[in-house]
Amino acid sequence: MRLPTHYTVRDLRISPAVVLAPMEGVTDVTFRRLVRQIGDCGMTTTEFVASEGLTRNVERMHQMCEFDEDERPIAIQIYGRRPDALAEAARIVQDMGPTIVDLNMGCPSKKVCAHSGGSALLKDPALAQEIVRAMRKALTLPFTVKMRSGFDLENRNAPDIAYMCQEEGVEAITIHWRTRADGYSGERAVDKIAQTKARLRIPVLANGDIVDIPSAVRMVEETGCDGVMVGRGAIRNPWAIKQIAQHFRGEEPIEVTAEERGRVLVGYLDDIRRRFRTEHAALGRFKKIVSYFTKGVPYGGTVRVAILHSETLDEARDHALGFFDRLARYEAGEPVFQGVSEDVAAAEATA
Repeated sequence: MRLPTHYTVRDLRISPAVVLAPMEGVTDVTFRRLVRQIGDCGMTTTEFVASEGLTRNVERMHQMCEFDEDERPIAIQIYGRRPDALAEAARIVQDMGPTIVDLNMGCPSKKVCAHSGGSALLKDPALAQEIVRAMRKALTLPFTVKMRSGFDLENRNAPDIAYMCQEEGVEAITIHWRTRADGYSGERAVDKIAQTKARLRIPVLANGDIVDIPSAVRMVEETGCDGVMVGRGAIRNPWAIKQIAQHFRGEEPIEVTAEERGRVLVGYLDDIRRRFRTEHAALGRFKKIVSYFTKGVPYGGTVRVAILHSETLDEARDHALGFFDRLARYEAGEPVFQGVSEDVAAAEATA
């Protein structure tokens, strides 16, 4: 099986064929900046933004669409249920100058689905078609859609919805193998991604539990997808995107040292300190990222607990710097984690 190195949306070549997924409360401009700093991300995507908030000119919704001038290609993702509001929101975000406008048909949250947005659209194909048609008419930019495999196990209709999207002018599709009912669990089943890829002319990307090279390769082998989208795996290991891209090109993936992990995490903290209006908000975001970032790291639980109990950003920063300094010495063979058993270290490394 040939591994994908790029894919094309209209006349836009996206290379590498490994992109960052939109994640609520995560993929703001600061986190996307972190991923771009590491490099080799084919495209980034904003958090999903409420169309109704955009049309009512809610300041926070507009802030969620912000991106760096050199952040390209960049997709702004919007969601909602009213075709006219989504068409107007599409025009609004198009004027902000992104590379792509993306429609969210994949969010499983109760808040979004309760208003028939996100993955709830999968159980209303007629409404989904009306929305896609209205947005396509409003847009001149490339238009893409992200969805789940279906609303529930009895309605895994992604291939049909994706085909409709293609025929209405959508230019690429991303499918998460889970249904809305699966939430963030469920039994892995990628057949609907493979069926969609076999049926469509436009690029089909695969999403769901792609966290490292083996999981990315397996997804390509099982679905024939044109590219992969990395979500929560990129929070836990922001280097995963780069490592997958390198492997797809036949290169030796980078090894990530403790020093590099510490540098990137502390740099992220400094960035959110500048970005967020209050220290409390910045500290909350940092704690959220740290909860993922330190899993799988030897003795990561020690710094995770310390940072989660920190009351200021400076205290959290000191804990992070101290831990990664010790971790670097641990990697060099020094016994710096005395008092913590090797069993705990092994458990941390596989958590």
